[in-house]
Amino acid sequence: MKRKIGMWLYSNGGGDKIQKKIIKKLAKRDISVVTDINLRHAIAKNDHIIHNGKKLDKLDLFFSYNAGEQTQYQMFLYQALNRVIPMINTYDSFALTEDKFQTAFLLRQHGVATPDFKLCHRDDGEHLQSIMKKWSKMVYKPTDGWGGVGLTKIESTATLDTLLPFLNQMDLRFFYVEKFIKYDNTDFRVDIVDGKFVSCYGRKASKTDWRTNVTSGGSVFMREPTDEIINLAIKAAEVCGTDIAGVDIIYDQEKEEHVVLEVNGIPAFATPEQEKIGLDFNKKKIDLIVDLIDRKTQNKRIGNK
Repeated sequence: MKRKIGMWLYSNGGGDKIQKKIIKKLAKRDISVVTDINLRHAIAKNDHIIHNGKKLDKLDLFFSYNAGEQTQYQMFLYQALNRVIPMINTYDSFALTEDKFQTAFLLRQHGVATPDFKLCHRDDGEHLQSIMKKWSKMVYKPTDGWGGVGLTKIESTATLDTLLPFLNQMDLRFFYVEKFIKYDNTDFRVDIVDGKFVSCYGRKASKTDWRTNVTSGGSVFMREPTDEIINLAIKAAEVCGTDIAGVDIIYDQEKEEHVVLEVNGIPAFATPEQEKIGLDFNKKKIDLIVDLIDRKTQNKRIGNK
């Protein structure tokens, strides 16, 4: 019987064209694709999860690749669906990389360098003040989120005093803060698929911001990685259990070492504009994803026999 997978891939920034290329390559391997499976429009009914009349739990795999439209409901069904069929990425790795504290904690446990961090209860203002005095500068980060949204640089105790009441109004249970790393306002974004290096490019913060994220005004430029950076990214992706990962790395000028800032479970493909400046990794990334889907769906069929 022909293998069939579900897919939910972002359509902006050239994502619609990427999806067509993946579908075409999968068809050559006798794998059909049900597209636009937004779990927001799915329902769970008895022993099935249903979307537009299709039983998603009967698919051979679900490929979810849309960072900007996730909701708690979708994640809840994502978790349930992953208990019965393969996913890319798995729910566990997706949930891990969505949580900056859990990611940083696990990376440190496996010897991967990250910025120093603290997780504090929201009522422990004195501890935050003591951290501020020790670090001089720090960054408040929502434990979830993407694209640099919500990141706040704290450069003085006065700034911290101003920020705390605002954060308390948001009814946060805890605060996650990182020591601000002295760096050159650039980073490395390293794409990894199935444990293999795909690409590396650089991002540079704008003159009016310290964040390198493109959505925060950062710009992309060509950048060659060293073996050290590639191996660091591969290890970070492996520790997080991600089939696909975009690993953000910066150079700590004080400690004189590269550190992992973040592991992104849904790193974007190169946009048409980025391809024009030389970012030509889309084909390699698509080929590796197709190979991964092929292998995972074959393994499911073997396991069900």
